Amino acid sequence: MRGLGDHLSIGERIAFYRKRRGYTQEVLAGLVGRSTDWLAKAETGRRKPPRIDMLAELARILRVPLSDLLGQTLLAEDEKHQDDVPAVRDALMSPRRLSRLLFGPEVDVQLPTPAPVAVRVEQAWNDYQGGRLGSVIAALPALLQTAQELEDRAGRRGEDRRDCWAVSARTHHLAATTLAKVGESDVSWLAAERAMRAADESDDPLVLASAARSGTHALLANGRYEAAMELGHTTATWLASQVAESDPSALSLLGMIHLRAAVAAARHQDRPTATRLLDRAEDLADDLGSDENYWQTGFGPRT
Repeated sequence: MRGLGDHLSIGERIAFYRKRRGYTQEVLAGLVGRSTDWLAKAETGRRKPPRIDMLAELARILRVPLSDLLGQTLLAEDEKHQDDVPAVRDALMSPRRLSRLLFGPEVDVQLPTPAPVAVRVEQAWNDYQGGRLGSVIAALPALLQTAQELEDRAGRRGEDRRDCWAVSARTHHLAATTLAKVGESDVSWLAAERAMRAADESDDPLVLASAARSGTHALLANGRYEAAMELGHTTATWLASQVAESDPSALSLLGMIHLRAAVAAARHQDRPTATRLLDRAEDLADDLGSDENYWQTGFGPRT
């Protein structure tokens, strides 16, 4: 049995790292927008190796350096990249998250207020939209800890309890989306679940609809395409009955939910559903009338 030190082909290396990540061929192919047949032929050498841009995308999803897929040893230029994903995982899986009764704060502990935390969270969202994932990942452990403290504050039933839950939902949404982006699909689902639970407590339909986006991200990252479509459909149907049709925030969130569900449908090889969802999103963008960034959706009509 050969190891990675032997002369494996690029396709064999893709297969090795795919299996190590626990992905089936169907899931990995869907994550890069290709067919299962395409990936199977690439792995077995029945077609030419993928182009370098596709190899880079495969490496990103498989969470390995591109050089590992190429079978080359490359010197990274001034590599000072800090991977703080383990710290994010620790923050999400702290024993304190298991029980508020067991680990609740002391009565005299000073807990944060939601307004300044909300500012920090939105700054991190701006970093995410700007592609500064390293900055987001570095900020997440402290933000997640603070979100837990906000939930503790909400447990005291103060007048700002809904705001506390809303900020916690936004924080965990950011964590779920970022973790899905860097290939940490299992922890992404955990963060998405926390986001939606906090959004439920906030009693704000827009907070819940936004958090549902994190659920679709996590489900897509785990190859759960039908589940992502179901979540998108359920969220869109529920939100449409909860908010005014002219609310631009609602239009943006509905549009993005349809787009996420369309991606799931496309990866599920369901072209009619994907087309229908894209058409719905386009109608909502036309109703919105201009490119906007409500709830960090970056949603608007095509130019």
